[in-house]
Amino acid sequence: MAESKPGLRKPVFTKVDQLRPGTTGHTLTVKVVSTKMVLQKGRADGPQVRQMRIAECLVGDETGMIIFTARNDQVDLMKEGSTVILRNAKIDMFKGSMRLAVDKWGRVEVTEPADFTVKEDNNLSLIEYELVNVVEE
Repeated sequence: MAESKPGLRKPVFTKVDQLRPGTTGHTLTVKVVSTKMVLQKGRADGPQVRQMRIAECLVGDETGMIIFTARNDQVDLMKEGSTVILRNAKIDMFKGSMRLAVDKWGRVEVTEPADFTVKEDNNLSLIEYELVNVVEE
């Protein structure tokens, strides 16, 4: 355990397999496994054309993987194979499964390549959370 300098609070890093629905404030170091652009459209409002871009990125660490929804400038940082720190990330639910996202209160930072291997057989975004009781016919 590296000793932290006095007065400097080290963020507590979360592992992917500790993520749960409805939780926020996560800081994680993850590797980008793959990135898929899902939306790219220009919005012309006034003289400025704003690009709206959304990519679904499979990210993970040695405990598992999850889909991270990258928006706009975040998309450029999510290159396959790079290691990023997601600061103040939150869990969004999408069709009953977890997605990781970083809003304006958080940051995505590219960092040194991590020395872990992503555990690809534990994809948390494939787990469906059922919020209602379904009557089996």
